[in-house]
Amino acid sequence: MNNINTASSPLAERVLQMEESATIAMTQAARNLKATGADVISLSIGQPDFTTPTYIKEAAKKALDDGFTFYTPVPGFLDVREAIARKLVKENNIECTAENIAISTGAKQSIANVIMSLVNPSDEVIILTPYWVSYVEIVKFSKGKPVFVKGAIENDFKPTIEQIREAITPNTKAIMFSSPSNPTGATFNQEELEDLANLVLEYEDLYVLSDEIYEYITYEEMPVSLASIERVRDRVITINGFSKGFAMTGWRIGYICAPTSIVKACQKIQGQITSGTNAIAQKACIEALENEEAKQVAVEEMRQAYQRRRDLMKGLLDEIPNLKTIAPKGAFYLFPDVSAYLGTTTPDGEKIENTSDLCMYLLKNAHISVVTGAAFGAENNIRLSFAAADEQIVEAMRRMKEWLVKLK
Repeated sequence: MNNINTASSPLAERVLQMEESATIAMTQAARNLKATGADVISLSIGQPDFTTPTYIKEAAKKALDDGFTFYTPVPGFLDVREAIARKLVKENNIECTAENIAISTGAKQSIANVIMSLVNPSDEVIILTPYWVSYVEIVKFSKGKPVFVKGAIENDFKPTIEQIREAITPNTKAIMFSSPSNPTGATFNQEELEDLANLVLEYEDLYVLSDEIYEYITYEEMPVSLASIERVRDRVITINGFSKGFAMTGWRIGYICAPTSIVKACQKIQGQITSGTNAIAQKACIEALENEEAKQVAVEEMRQAYQRRRDLMKGLLDEIPNLKTIAPKGAFYLFPDVSAYLGTTTPDGEKIENTSDLCMYLLKNAHISVVTGAAFGAENNIRLSFAAADEQIVEAMRRMKEWLVKLK
């Protein structure tokens, strides 16, 4: 946390207490080092290294030529929401209509809208851990209390249903998780989600935020949407967007699928903060979803590249002594346990007390940027993105091995 004296600062307490995103901070540190001339390989940011597929860019150009340059409806254009609903019905088996969809400026805003709509002060939100970095700060910003339920590496980092049950109290308002997971790449299967659905239905007014932004980046099996389980559908808010699967991070398009009462609440909040999302980007999303032939080619090409890179990085990590790594079933991250290197000493005599120290050691000496697992609720791990070229992965892992074995 920053060292600003809150008693004398003119800034609001909510800002002073908010942690900076660790992924953004490490990415900026890497950029700063690179600006000095250092050959830095960045494995820290969660961004596809592919450009947006051409067929989507052409649709955006057409939208611009067609004059879509004005304010948009707060929940999004009707035809875009209809296209998203058709996608969810067809691909995810989620029965919904455009009335269940609200489009925001990225999935992060979608999550924030939902949490601000649901959570009162003192309400508890169970966050399955390891978690995406912003979940905690969004809950805290909304005056909620994060409650962490930690999964073990032996279970693909997934908490058991018994662990989740034990964490529920009369103040529990929601459960949050991502599948495929950022940072672990873990996915929840049908049986696990059926168990979660049964648990949720034991409690009144308990909701689940299911973050499915990495759904197109999977390697063993297609992920299952919790909202496809009909009996729990009215308790599930599905979070998704276009940034990962379509390589559209800069377009900032995210959405929710939820009961209409929650959709309307999110519209109310968004209407006072950002209003409607970018018109040109929205229109391009129709083509992204509904040009089936182009979509299948583009998505599959990227998925296959990520799978090759996953296997490449996993194999090289396995050659580094004392690391414990599992192959992710989705997303584009590896999340090795580096606890064997904590408490060691660098060649310069500095102590590696935690994974933040280890990440800075690797950035300073090996010129590779990775993210501390502490930012994701896992103090013994680091996150490495394999959304990078093969040659960068090979060189980064060579450097990592070289400098890790120097720790004593």
